[in-house]
Amino acid sequence: QVQLVESGGGLVQPGGSLRLSCVFSGSDFSVYPMGWYRQCPGKPRELVATITVIGRTNYGDSVKGRFTISRDNAKNTVYLQMNSLKPEDTAVYYCNEGFFGHWGQGTQVTVSS
Repeated sequence: QVQLVESGGGLVQPGGSLRLSCVFSGSDFSVYPMGWYRQCPGKPRELVATITVIGRTNYGDSVKGRFTISRDNAKNTVYLQMNSLKPEDTAVYYCNEGFFGHWGQGTQVTVSS
């Protein structure tokens, strides 16, 4: 059974940075495309970034140039480096695997002064 566990969320000031981590277990991580999504209260979940098994990346328009997704197959982990954070980036961030659609429990990111 695939399990995803996110960490790294917290409170940060506008302009600051955070790095989220998602640890994958239960199968061969290296063959799974992975992604990060986020959800604000009252809004649908939206794409933040995805990464294929060969490292090809895709980003939502609102985070392009500020966020970077990466993966470390040796550590079964996918990362989301978030720079130049804005208040509108405040959301619960979820990790997702792209084959069967498993989700992590989410980690809260709050950008506020």
